[in-house]
Amino acid sequence: MKNVIVVIGAGSIGQAIVRRVSAGKHVLLADIRLENADAAARVLSDAGFEVSTATVDVSSRASVHALVEAATALGKVSGVIHAAGVSPSQASPETILKVDLYGTAVVLEEFGNIIADGGAGVVIASMSGHRLPPLSAEQNAALATTPVEALLDLPMLQLDQVKDPLHAYQLSKRGNSLRVMAEAVRWGKRGARVNTISPGIIITPLANDELTGPRGAGYRRMMELSAAGRAGTPDEVGTVGALLMGSDGAFITGSDFLMDGGVTAAYWFGELAPK
Repeated sequence: MKNVIVVIGAGSIGQAIVRRVSAGKHVLLADIRLENADAAARVLSDAGFEVSTATVDVSSRASVHALVEAATALGKVSGVIHAAGVSPSQASPETILKVDLYGTAVVLEEFGNIIADGGAGVVIASMSGHRLPPLSAEQNAALATTPVEALLDLPMLQLDQVKDPLHAYQLSKRGNSLRVMAEAVRWGKRGARVNTISPGIIITPLANDELTGPRGAGYRRMMELSAAGRAGTPDEVGTVGALLMGSDGAFITGSDFLMDGGVTAAYWFGELAPK
């Protein structure tokens, strides 16, 4: 039976990880826009990978479940790379919470039901989740363990509490890492692992939207004042993704890997600290 790697979100980061972990496996590449998935599939096919494509809207459980059925029809799902999402410059707080927070919880639950023994998942979160002030233990537990269909009903996520798209994004990405920690317990019962990567500014089309958007000057300042002094590349995220999905990462699950060139360190303890 063929091993299947599912990539949700056909962007640069998902592609960078899948290239590192999918030789000899079947790649199912899913995106909300089929033309994006097809374009990425052509590049991967030309590089020798076996690829098929699908559409998926992660904010719809029915759509995610249909993707699960398509994946299991191809073989056993040994890997899931969840890299779909919207950024603060692209969407309203309501949409960000529905796609980035609820959508990730649905993906983790649906694929956690069928992930193969020995399988692994990676969810792309964000350094934004590390810039949110600490939540209470009760809030952490609520984001991690509230039944998925009740998640968006949490009082802390109502639009009178979520102040703007950036706040919604930070909450969503903090929620992603907490939800992955909780799901790692359930995935572990199937012999599988799951982790988050929280990248900083990685040069992708989404990052370019941010750099040219209303927060662009702030993003450039982050890069200048970070220890690395630059943005990251999708291939650097791919290296961490390959570790987490491969045999070298067999002892790692329920963890979050912050890789931001030192931006978060500078935010809490350096020149980027709020005055």
